[in-house]
Amino acid sequence: MRVLHVISEMGAGGAEALVAGMAGAGGDVGWESAVASGGGFRADALRNRGIPVFDVPVARRSLLGIARAAWATRRAVSRFRPDVVLAHNVSASLTARIAAPRRPLVTVFHGVAEADVAGAVKVLKRVSDAVVTVADAAAERLHDAGLGSAVVIPNAVFPEPAGADRATVRRAIGTPPHVPVALCPARMERQKRHDVLLDAWSLVTGDAELWLAGDGSLRADLEAKARGLRGVRFLGTRTDVRDLLEAADVTVLTSDWEGMPIALLESLAAGRPVIASDVDGVREVLAGGGGVLVPRRSPGQTAKALRGLLYSPTARSVAASRDARADAHTLMKSYDELLRTVLEGR
Repeated sequence: MRVLHVISEMGAGGAEALVAGMAGAGGDVGWESAVASGGGFRADALRNRGIPVFDVPVARRSLLGIARAAWATRRAVSRFRPDVVLAHNVSASLTARIAAPRRPLVTVFHGVAEADVAGAVKVLKRVSDAVVTVADAAAERLHDAGLGSAVVIPNAVFPEPAGADRATVRRAIGTPPHVPVALCPARMERQKRHDVLLDAWSLVTGDAELWLAGDGSLRADLEAKARGLRGVRFLGTRTDVRDLLEAADVTVLTSDWEGMPIALLESLAAGRPVIASDVDGVREVLAGGGGVLVPRRSPGQTAKALRGLLYSPTARSVAASRDARADAHTLMKSYDELLRTVLEGR
């Protein structure tokens, strides 16, 4: 089965990590995979592995932007000739449907802000043959907004070769071995609410450090807000988040909303406890343990959780214990079954 993944970009985000993992592991379930995207380091890595990658400009929110993306996607479809298209998120699904009106199209819905759910459902009902959500709560929200049904396939972490060890990473960043570190691997956009995290960090005392791994439109504002705060390091966009997890002690994410964040799954796989906002997808990730949920937009509660875990190895060990979640093999088998069912139905 020839599967074309369509996604806006292939950078450091969770959806991008999922696409890279699925495209790389497709052969295990009998797929020939290709990716159409706006590029990024994950796209380059797939090319280096011999997986076809087609350049598609990001579909900006304009008719011209959508038309350009759809035209480039059409060329990708013509060259790769997929049996089925797997589009990640709503805008990619719209351009994929315009580009390939006769191909089976499955959408992976990674999440949108609550105010955008109704609009997303209108698009998905028109363009998608099937919709996958990465969390039960997301499926419920789509159903409440009028989508007939969605298949829930929780995200999983794909195995990667071992990278740099803890001491090497800390030495490169300039962090002493004994200093407790909280890592926030997230794009610097409003959804992730780094402002709440920085407010919380102002309430954390001691010699701990906060590593902010990511970039975005709010970086300059956040750097200004962080002036005068002890131990805040802006690391920029990183391709080695799993190495950073090995070197950190706690992962923290203060988002307003999430689908099912890959970064938290990677943190748990690395044995690092999580402090995160009590929002839909995160709540499901931590249902079996693995960390501390804090109220959304609550610097005080976030700071309390940080103080409790950063300075207590015992508390971190207890918090990190959890039930196992679905692995990458289970995820691939679930997608394979769905895609083949949709293809046969078409």
